Amino acid sequence: MSATTRLETDYAVATERVGLIDRSERGKLALSGEDAKEFLTGQVTQDILALTPGHGGYAAFLTPKGKMLGDLRVLDTGEELLLDTERVALQALFNMIRRYSLGYRVALHKRTLECGLLSLIGPLADELVARAGGTLGAAEHDHTALSVDGVPARAIRTDLGVDLLCAADELPALRAALAAAGAVAIGEEAAEILRIERGRPRYGVDLDDSVIPQEAQLNERAVSFTKGCYVGQETVARLYYRGKPNRQLRGLASAAPLPVGAELWLEDRVVGTVTSSGLSPRLGPLALALIRREAPVGSIVRWGGDHEAVVAELPFD
Repeated sequence: MSATTRLETDYAVATERVGLIDRSERGKLALSGEDAKEFLTGQVTQDILALTPGHGGYAAFLTPKGKMLGDLRVLDTGEELLLDTERVALQALFNMIRRYSLGYRVALHKRTLECGLLSLIGPLADELVARAGGTLGAAEHDHTALSVDGVPARAIRTDLGVDLLCAADELPALRAALAAAGAVAIGEEAAEILRIERGRPRYGVDLDDSVIPQEAQLNERAVSFTKGCYVGQETVARLYYRGKPNRQLRGLASAAPLPVGAELWLEDRVVGTVTSSGLSPRLGPLALALIRREAPVGSIVRWGGDHEAVVAELPFD
C-alpha cells in the first residue's frame, strides 16, 4: 500500500468509524494531598479549584513573563489530580511542581512509565465506551472509570473521540480488546491532519517558550480570567484587556504541500513560519503558523519563492 493510499484509508477510518493510536509516550504525573488543587491553581492558567470529580480542564504553565513552558490536561478523580502533557514539556512540569510545592500538603507521583494511553478517534468512539459499560459526559475532559473486556481503564472525552488511560502492563490487552470491538490502528500522519484541520496547536511543534497563550488562541480553552493569581498572570491579563497580540495562530491553505519551516512572506516582509503541515484528503494541503497581524485572514502570502497560500481562520471546517 502506498503512503498516499494508507493516509486516505486511515483518514477514512478516523472520520467515518473509529481509529486507534498509541499515545503512551505522553508525560504523566499525579498530585494527591489536601492542598493539591490549591497549589496547582496558583501555578497554571486554568481554575483547578473549580474542578469536580469526573471533570477536567486544559491549562498552560508559564514563565513569569507569560510565555508558555508547556500545556497539560488536568483530571479530577476525587482522590487525586491526573496530569498529562507533551513529553517535551514533562521535565519542566515536574520541575515546576517540585520547586513550588514546598509548604503545601501535596505528593507528586510519576506515572509516565506506569501508565499507557490509547486514543480512539472517530464518531464510533462513544459506542465502544458504551459497550464497556461507561457513561461519559459530553464536555471535553470529562472522564470515568470503566472496564474494557476486563481491563480497568479511565475513559476521557477528547475533541475527536475518547482517550483510554490504563496500567502499562495492561496496554496490550486493552489494545486487543479495542481492536476486537472494531477500532482500527491508524498512523500518526492521519491523526496529525485531523489535529491541523481542527486548528489545535501542539506544544513542541507549534508552541514553545516564546508564545503567549492568546497568540495561540488558547484563552478560551486554557485561561481563567476570574480565578486568583498564577505565574505569568500579569502579562496574560494585560494583553487580554488592553492590547492585541502581534501575531496569532492561523491556518494556511495552498495548492501545494507547505514544508514545515517555510517562511511566509507578505510583500517584502516575513510574517510567519510554517509549524505544522499535512495533506488533508478532504481539504488538500493545509498548515498551521503563528502569523503577524499584518497578514489577516484572507491575505495571500508567499512561500518557497513563487508558491502562494491563503491565511485562514481556524478551525478549517
